[in-house]
Amino acid sequence: MKNIFVIVALATVLASCGNSAKEQALAKQQAVAAVKDSLKLDSFRRAEVAEKERLVEERHQAELAAVRKASTKTVYTSSGSSTSYSGGTTTTAAKKKGWSDAAKGTAIGAGVGALGGILIDKKDGRGAIIGGLAGAGAGYAIGRAEDRKSGRVQKKN
Repeated sequence: MKNIFVIVALATVLASCGNSAKEQALAKQQAVAAVKDSLKLDSFRRAEVAEKERLVEERHQAELAAVRKASTKTVYTSSGSSTSYSGGTTTTAAKKKGWSDAAKGTAIGAGVGALGGILIDKKDGRGAIIGGLAGAGAGYAIGRAEDRKSGRVQKKN
């Protein structure tokens, strides 16, 4: 009976002397790291939202400036002096810069068609030429349709 009490007492002492303090410290350290990470992530999200709002505001200001510039006209007299007056509220669509969808479609279609032509007909580039022309035509047609949808090109009546 004494041996059982000694074994139970020894087991109790060993169980109570475990690494619970180390485990608690590790858990606390992990919790602090998680909170810091979430704060960093939240600050990045707020910065992204602020940047998007700033860009929207800049675009709005640029559009207003373009409208003001379009509605203000300068008249030059023969004496060389200039007079500004505000005309009607005529707005002109700002021209888009860069390649049109038709040009992009033509270039991509020609490249893909030439590559396909080389793979299909392996005789002295004949397939590349035919495939390039066919791809360019198809790419132009698709790109032109996209330009019409976006309003870059007006439909002919």
